[in-house]
Amino acid sequence: MSLTAQRQRGELKPLILSEHDAALARAAQRCLMAALDHSRATAIAVIDESRQLRAKSPVLELPPQALRLMAQVLGAMADQRPITILPSATELTTVEAASYLNVSRPFVVKEVDAGRLPHRKVGTHRRIPYEALMAYRERMHVDQRAALQRLSDSAQEHGLE
Repeated sequence: MSLTAQRQRGELKPLILSEHDAALARAAQRCLMAALDHSRATAIAVIDESRQLRAKSPVLELPPQALRLMAQVLGAMADQRPITILPSATELTTVEAASYLNVSRPFVVKEVDAGRLPHRKVGTHRRIPYEALMAYRERMHVDQRAALQRLSDSAQEHGLE
C-alpha cells in the first residue's frame, strides 16, 4: 500500500508520546548509546514485561547501524517530535514532497517543471525520488543561508546592525 493511500485512510498519524513514555524513550536511548559506545556486541536480549531475562528469551542480532538508527528514533520520541521513517528508495507525490519541504504543491510542480527537482511520470502523475528531494532540500538550505549572510553583510555595510 502506498504512503498516500495510508495517509488518506488515516493509518499514518504522527506518533507523539506522553511525558512518561518520552522519559522511557530517553532512558532507552541512553542505555542503547552507552551499550554502543562500550561494546562491540551484535546481539541484544529482549526482556518481557516481568523485567526478567529468561533462558528462553529471544535474542535479536542487529548490526550496529540498526542500533544507532533505533537510538536516533528513540531520541526524537523522547523529545516528543513526530517522526516518519521511509525507505530511501521511496518516491513521493508532489503533495507529499510539498508537505516535507513545507512549501505549496504548486511551488513543487514549478520546480519539477523547471528541471530543478528530478522526477518521473507515472501516467500524468509526477513521482519524486526521496534522494532527489533530500538533495534539493539541502540546496535550498544552502541558498537560504547564503541569502541570509548577504543580507547580514549588507546591513553591516549600511550600519544597520
